[in-house]
Amino acid sequence: MFSPDQENHPSKAPVKYGELIVLGYNGSLPNGDRGRRKSRFALFKRPKANGVKPSTVHIACTPQAAKAISNKDQHSISYTLSRAQTVVVEYTHDSNTDMFQIGRSTESPIDFVVTDTVPGSQSNSDTQSVQSTISRFACRIICERNPPFTARIYAAGFDSSKNIFLGEKAAKWKTSDGQMDGLTTNGVLVMHPRNGFTEDSKPGIWREISVCGNVFSLRETRSAQQRGKMVEVETNQLQDGSLIDLCGATLLWRTAEGLSHTPTVKHLEALRQEINAARPQCPVGFNTLAFPSMKRKDVVDEKQPWVYLNCGHVHGYHNWGNKEERDGKDRECPMCRSVGPYVPLWLGCEAGFYVDAGPPTHAFSPCGHVCSEKTTAYWSQIPLPHADQP
Repeated sequence: MFSPDQENHPSKAPVKYGELIVLGYNGSLPNGDRGRRKSRFALFKRPKANGVKPSTVHIACTPQAAKAISNKDQHSISYTLSRAQTVVVEYTHDSNTDMFQIGRSTESPIDFVVTDTVPGSQSNSDTQSVQSTISRFACRIICERNPPFTARIYAAGFDSSKNIFLGEKAAKWKTSDGQMDGLTTNGVLVMHPRNGFTEDSKPGIWREISVCGNVFSLRETRSAQQRGKMVEVETNQLQDGSLIDLCGATLLWRTAEGLSHTPTVKHLEALRQEINAARPQCPVGFNTLAFPSMKRKDVVDEKQPWVYLNCGHVHGYHNWGNKEERDGKDRECPMCRSVGPYVPLWLGCEAGFYVDAGPPTHAFSPCGHVCSEKTTAYWSQIPLPHADQP
């Protein structure tokens, strides 16, 4: 039922730090996963460390001097204070860490390309007309190369020139120890679940992560100039089940250890077959209902179960109660005559979202995706941030 990803030849398998899974997709992108653009991304220990850490700080640089420092063949972060003054922090190689970068850009420094998630979109074309609010170089995750392989998140990623630029309008400040820090335009928000990512999980509090990895309460609005209050008792260390909001897409972080306890695709398939073997019947048409195979998860099957969302009664597809004056959007349930949306039920195929391995007995509204009771209960409590508000 359960199996770690490295169950075969664990000594030879590369060390896996964890996986990032994009919320809003049922196991893959609508048109399929391609290259660095996919619904989930695994972070493995690199053959050679590519992490960086801050080193030299150049204060009171002129723009010309700042540009000269930035042009060096090493990483740097530039904080523009005014037209005449820029602070540049040089970063040096860190042999103890690996760095992974996430963003909208398809340039080579980005390891995981993330595009805006439009709720209910059925194809990539549904998302392309939307003006993106995700940063081209949104954030970076730094993983310790030695046990316990701690992963930490930082706002902003280095571009093709190995630079991060915080312009005049970006929120930035000098810290108590004389260092610089700042926030990206739309921010990188993180929420750590309480009680881990288990059947006892409860939502945590959304926080904002700065460029240097400090933790703050949310700004009044997503892109406000004034930062929130620093939360010194919390850190930027990712936990199993942490959510990362990039203002347009939300990612779930699962540790390798956490993933080893999630149900496998084989287990989900066994649950599907178990439901179908019971031969549930439509109470109106008396025809047998069955969930389609996971390979056909986007194609409505003639035997597929449908649900009235307002009352929860499940049927096979039929035209009863579909009156023209309702434009086909709402239907009247033949069991209780309540009126509401009528949608097909789909099995949840993304095992990383499950908090337990229970049978698929409950559905989300309004999409009709089905999974375990505790999984639906957990996710239905999560308040997701929006682009125009915290």
